[in-house]
Amino acid sequence: MEVRVPAVPEALVTVRTVAGDLALRAEFPLDAVDDLRLAVDEACTCLADLARPGTKLTGTFAVDEQRISMTASVSTTGPTRLPTDTFAYRVLTVLADDVRVLAETPTAPGDAHRLALRLTMRRPDTSRPGEAPPRQAPRDVPAVASMHDRPGTSGS
Repeated sequence: MEVRVPAVPEALVTVRTVAGDLALRAEFPLDAVDDLRLAVDEACTCLADLARPGTKLTGTFAVDEQRISMTASVSTTGPTRLPTDTFAYRVLTVLADDVRVLAETPTAPGDAHRLALRLTMRRPDTSRPGEAPPRQAPRDVPAVASMHDRPGTSGS
């Protein structure tokens, strides 16, 4: 699923709401849903602060039985690096199981740079003592240096 909103703080609630709804529909525990909403909000806020004026923030979600992943991206005015020494980034790394910063350089002069954050949260083990935990799918979220490998995208 993909959501596009203006890259301004007051519009980011839409992305957070979609994240929570998807996690609830996938029957994630309520604590995990709240953590996901907070992580998505922090990721989108970090990116909105660096976005080119008038651009949209794109949030792409992938949900399966064991995890939910979200990649948020914006166009920037230049080769911008996302600060990883901030409180917001620390919150992301505590709440999400995996956080990746992705950058894409323009293919033609004058094209915008893109900056993205990908976060993944695995379903918590909710089995009771003595029960077998739910079967875990193999982890298949690779480290990447480009945004062209997102499932379901053409790379543009």
